[in-house]
Amino acid sequence: MDWLWLVIAGLFEVVWASTMKLSAGFTKLGFTLLTLLGMLASFLLLAKATKTLSLSIAYPVWTGIGAVGAILVGVIVFGDKLSPITWVFVVLLLISIIGIKVTTGE
Repeated sequence: MDWLWLVIAGLFEVVWASTMKLSAGFTKLGFTLLTLLGMLASFLLLAKATKTLSLSIAYPVWTGIGAVGAILVGVIVFGDKLSPITWVFVVLLLISIIGIKVTTGE
């Protein structure tokens, strides 16, 4: 169950990063509030997951989910353009996240 909390925490990291962009430097109240709520949810779920998962596993997975998710949102929602070599590194990051999960005993 702690892995589920960790994945959801990572997804909330994507939420707050995306709404932070939409907040236009915290000048739009609605998106600013969503950013803060996303941060709170992300941190609380990460804390819940680290009750039993080790920090050396949970934190990199959490940040990796946030990073890959933010890249995908940037490309799909905000129209960011990435070079082919950048996509190679995004895939490597995803492989690393999966590798950490698969090779851990937790």
